[in-house]
Amino acid sequence: MPDLSLAELALRLGLAAGLGAAIGVERELREREAGLRTHLLVSLGAALFTLVSAYAWTDWHFSNADGIVFDPTRIAAQIVTGVGFLGAGAIIRQGLTVRGLTTAATLWAVAAIGMAAGAGYYSAAVLTTGVVLVSLWPLRILAFRLFVRIRPEERALEIELPSGASAQPVLAAVEEFGAKVESLHLERSRDGLLVVMRAAFPEGPRQTVARLADLEGVRAVRWSS
Repeated sequence: MPDLSLAELALRLGLAAGLGAAIGVERELREREAGLRTHLLVSLGAALFTLVSAYAWTDWHFSNADGIVFDPTRIAAQIVTGVGFLGAGAIIRQGLTVRGLTTAATLWAVAAIGMAAGAGYYSAAVLTTGVVLVSLWPLRILAFRLFVRIRPEERALEIELPSGASAQPVLAAVEEFGAKVESLHLERSRDGLLVVMRAAFPEGPRQTVARLADLEGVRAVRWSS
């Protein structure tokens, strides 16, 4: 039997699930690819793997003399590799844009938090969760405000077009404006076509929006962060 009480086992698994869920809530509110349940399960699974690796082999006989060596980190070490596959699945490429890198990073961090909770390193698990939440929310806002001051004209521009419309006239107009396009992707739906681009416009936001809104077939033009 494992050399661990039921109360301690429940505490470690419960803490891992709770900390993973806390980060998952933030991702869920921002409607990212991996949300509450995914982050909770990754953290809980990592904690259980760590517990199994350290405590589930007490019925086995280990002896250095016989060449049977016990390594409690062997299973837990594979968590990092396994979570890498989940992170890769969260990354989506849309046109020239790559999305999901932050979500993939949070899955990787959540796995580490689950491992810390499973190993009984509670302070590290809680502190890391706090740092992750700060980086995902307050730090994001601070970084956005800072970079907007440095590059005020470079933001995401969203242009709504009717269903069946072509984005070519819009792209031609953007090229005429002398914009420097960093990324571009198209999102089609039943209601129409959404052109999303991140670009630097020399004319500035207001002039750009006004000129694009005057194009034939453009339903709406807006800037987003």
